[in-house]
Amino acid sequence: MGPAEDLFEGQPSGLPEPMPRGRARYQPAAGKPAKVRHVGGYAPFIEFCTGRGVRAEELASDPERLISFLRRFGSHFENDRTLSAAAAVFAGNAIARLRPDAQWAAYEGASPTVGNRHRQFEVDRLLVAVRSADEESLRGFVSALLDWAREEVDESPAMQPVPVSPPAGQPRYVRPDLPTATYYSPGGEPIPYGRQWGAEGPDPDSYSVDSHPERFAGLHVVARALINHLAATYDVDVHEDPVHARDLLNEVRDVQHAVRVTPRRSGAVPLTFVLTGYPGVVVHAGVLHDFPFPVCGCDACDETAETTADRMELLVLSVAAGGYAERYPVGSRRWSEYALTAFDGSGSEGGSGEPGPVAPARLHEAEIRLRDVAGPWRPWPPRGR
Repeated sequence: MGPAEDLFEGQPSGLPEPMPRGRARYQPAAGKPAKVRHVGGYAPFIEFCTGRGVRAEELASDPERLISFLRRFGSHFENDRTLSAAAAVFAGNAIARLRPDAQWAAYEGASPTVGNRHRQFEVDRLLVAVRSADEESLRGFVSALLDWAREEVDESPAMQPVPVSPPAGQPRYVRPDLPTATYYSPGGEPIPYGRQWGAEGPDPDSYSVDSHPERFAGLHVVARALINHLAATYDVDVHEDPVHARDLLNEVRDVQHAVRVTPRRSGAVPLTFVLTGYPGVVVHAGVLHDFPFPVCGCDACDETAETTADRMELLVLSVAAGGYAERYPVGSRRWSEYALTAFDGSGSEGGSGEPGPVAPARLHEAEIRLRDVAGPWRPWPPRGR
């Protein structure tokens, strides 16, 4: 029998149910899942620490010492999947311990994360990064982790936008057929994108490897179909011009097309579609939020055109239905926040953080605009009404 797993708050449990990949802090429509702060399965790591003359409880309460230990014995974790998984769970629990609002989250086809609504840490990737980072980078990470631990807990209530039901006779959006193709590894084996990784998670070598970005070419087709649907369904102005790519907060490379769709109603939020040569799509919603599709095309994230299209359609159709809200500034850190409620009642998501490299004048304009909105963005006006 292994050592007791009692180094963290409460009784250990399993990981929370996986959320749809790519959604930030997704909550099922039926209610919020239980908060998970202490995950079990780290007994092999405790035994490993004991064998090296180190008390695991000391590592649990000292992030700097824990990171140093993980770096020192990184080769042992790299060559032992059971030990690596136990070390990742232990590190995640130690991070969750740093803040009362921190918790575990799991995503379909991706590694679990630990954090709060402002910042999350992917523990599997953390172990890989610790092994390869230089000393200066490690010190910077530990400093950032401790700064995050000291940040005040934001107790401000989350927004709850409520989308409206579509009016009778409104055209129904239908996804166009997406291109189909089989993609192969360097060894000639078919790559089963969307289901490459099992319970053990992605191969560490698959991070930052983007083998076949061309599998996302169909996203341009979906973006055009969504634009056409919005124009046929709502009272909007549609204008295509590369200059609209400036709506994005972050500059993107290889812009092929940029289309801004503006509803003819005060208090309703515009959408800007930027199609890139990657191929991919970035949608700018409102005043301070960009949504990239795909979020990440690397082999580890294992996204497909179909699952990415699901998310893009959910965002666009929910925004038009009035299921979208933004706030800025939030808390003492003056972060920006968004909330999205699915148009079909399937769930909700939200996110918050630093607005990014945004000019002060634009932030000031956003603050004034959102103050005038004073709540969720309004639903788009139906065409012909």
